[in-house]
Amino acid sequence: MTSRLPAAVLWDMDGTLVDTEPHWMAAETELVESYGGAWSSEDALQMVGLGLLDAGRILQGRGVRMDAAAIVDRLTADVLASLAREGAPFRPGARELLRSLREAGVRTALVTMSLRRMAQSVVDFIDFDAFDLIVAGDEVSRPKPYPDPYLRACELLGLHAADTVAIEDSPNGLRAAVASGAVSIGVPHMVSLEGVGGHTLWPTLDGRTPDDIAAVFGAHRPAHAGGGEA
Repeated sequence: MTSRLPAAVLWDMDGTLVDTEPHWMAAETELVESYGGAWSSEDALQMVGLGLLDAGRILQGRGVRMDAAAIVDRLTADVLASLAREGAPFRPGARELLRSLREAGVRTALVTMSLRRMAQSVVDFIDFDAFDLIVAGDEVSRPKPYPDPYLRACELLGLHAADTVAIEDSPNGLRAAVASGAVSIGVPHMVSLEGVGGHTLWPTLDGRTPDDIAAVFGAHRPAHAGGGEA
């Protein structure tokens, strides 16, 4: 290994760690149709990476006569029920990379715009101690693409963002990671990340190892970055 590992790796959840997007899309479709509207796959794609209240307001605009927060609660409940029936569909290579980072002594955080109860439910599917902490969408005042969720994770870890690597699958998530100062890896899933500005794009996490993380971190870590602890 020519580069040292980052002090922590910060993981997005939906679309990066687990392929929950189809579950969200199904829940959105059912909700909109229950109010007499129509919801296409193109409509669903515009929701990828949005803060949940922003998504709720979009659904209000499509005829869902509920408070935005109530929409979020309804969708979360529907997705949780779907995952309880079908299990958590982990993205290729994600759980393996996460495990190998933990075995290498790298700290990890889950940084998601989903509600904490949703995030905790997904973490409960993992059969090892996967994360030091969770930062969820109901725990920050500004969602991705603002850097606040990643900065909050770094604050709780006691680290500078420049000493971490973030992994994201959506444009809003990748913009948030970059804005925080973390070395950022985009792994596109539902939508393209071309031109978004991440430090590197990987087509998949399958086969990736801590050595790969270290190489990206070493190539893109700012020269002025500190020694890890904030």
